[in-house]
Amino acid sequence: MPHIVFDKKNRELVTPSKYEDFSFDFVAKSYNFTNKPRKPEYKIAVKKDNKKFFLTLKQKGENSLLKVDKVTRISPVQIVKDAINSYAKVVDANIVFSNTQNFNQKIKPDEKYLKDIDFFINNFKTDKELQIEIGFGSGRHLLHQAKTNPHIQFIGLEIHTPSIEQLLKQIRIQNIENILVVSYDARLFMEFINSNKVGRIFVHFPVPWDKKPHRRIYSNAFINEALRVLKKDGTLELRTDSRKYFDYCTNLLTNLPKGKIVIDINKDLQISSKYEDRWKKQGKNIYDVTLYCDQEDKDINLNYDFNFDEDIHFDNIIKNLPSKAIIEDDYFVHIEDIFIIENRTNSGLIQVTFGSFDRPLNKYILVEDKKAGYFQDLPLPSSANIKAHKKLKEILKDDRS
Repeated sequence: MPHIVFDKKNRELVTPSKYEDFSFDFVAKSYNFTNKPRKPEYKIAVKKDNKKFFLTLKQKGENSLLKVDKVTRISPVQIVKDAINSYAKVVDANIVFSNTQNFNQKIKPDEKYLKDIDFFINNFKTDKELQIEIGFGSGRHLLHQAKTNPHIQFIGLEIHTPSIEQLLKQIRIQNIENILVVSYDARLFMEFINSNKVGRIFVHFPVPWDKKPHRRIYSNAFINEALRVLKKDGTLELRTDSRKYFDYCTNLLTNLPKGKIVIDINKDLQISSKYEDRWKKQGKNIYDVTLYCDQEDKDINLNYDFNFDEDIHFDNIIKNLPSKAIIEDDYFVHIEDIFIIENRTNSGLIQVTFGSFDRPLNKYILVEDKKAGYFQDLPLPSSANIKAHKKLKEILKDDRS
C-alpha cells in the first residue's frame, strides 16, 4: 500500500484547500468512544474530479505516517499516490521514507470482461439467457461452455486472483466475447440478478469446508436464491469428489418442499478439469447432483432508499453509540470508530461495519449540519444491507432532537 513517513516538523494542513487537481476538504480526528488508550488518528478528506476518499494520518514512532484509508481506497492507485505526494508538498513535509513510486496493481481491470459488482446492479442488461459458473478455477469448463454456446451470456464468479488472471488471458487469446468475470461472493451475487433469467448454474468442485461448514456455498438460502434466478426447467448443478459434501447437499435438496433432483456417479462430461482427471486416475468417485427449477418467481426491486431522513445531532449521539456489535439472525451492525471534524461544529464521521456475515460492508457515515449520508457511495441493496441500514437509522436517532 502506498505511503510516506515524514518527521513532525511541517506546516499544518489548512482546510479547505486545493493543490493542483486535489481538494483537501476537511480533517477529522479520532474520538475515543471506547475509552481505550490510543494514539490520535486523522482522516483527511480528498477529492479529485468525481472521486473522493480519505487519507489516514497517524503517529509512527517519532514520525508521522500518511497512507490511503483502506475503507475508501480507489483505483487507479496512481490517484492515491498523487494525493499523498500532493499532501506532502502542501505541508512541506520532510520525507524519511516513501514507496509512492513503486506500487502496481495485481490485476489490471479490463473494461470489456472484468466487471465489479456495481456493473451488475446499475448497468447490466441483456436479452440473452444467462448461465453462471461459481468458482471457475482454471476456467477450462467455462471457456468450453462459452465457445460451444455463443448465443448465451456466461458469468464467471471467482475470488482467487490467479484464476481470474488466467481466465482473462484465455478469453483474449481465444477471442471469446460472451464471458463476464466478477470477483465476488457467489452467496451474495445472486441477489443482484433478475428472477427467471438463468438457464444453468454450475458449481463444480467447490471447496468442501469440512471443518468450517458455514463457509460452504450450498445452504438453504443459496438454494432458494438459485431457484429464484433460474428459468423454469433451469438447473443448479453440483459436481464434487467429496462424498461428505455430496451427502450434505443431497440432504438439503431432498428436504425442499418440492422439486426434482437427478443424481449421477462418475458421469463423463465433454470437458474436465486437470484436478478431475487426477482424481479419476486415483480411482475417486465423482458425484453429480442436479436440481431442476419447476416454477417462476416475481422480480425483485433493487431500488432502495439508503437515506437518513431525520436530523442527526452528532455531538449528542456519539456519547451513546453502542461499542459492541448488534447481531441478528441474518445481519449485524458494528460501530467501529468515530472521528470529529476539526473546525466544524456538530460534524463528524462514524465508521461502521454492517450487513451480511459472509460479505460485511465497511463504510463511513458523514454527518454535517444535522444531515447524515454515506461517504463515497451508497451500500449495495442486498437484503442484509437493507436491514442493517434500518437498524442504523434507529441507532442514530437522537431522542433529544
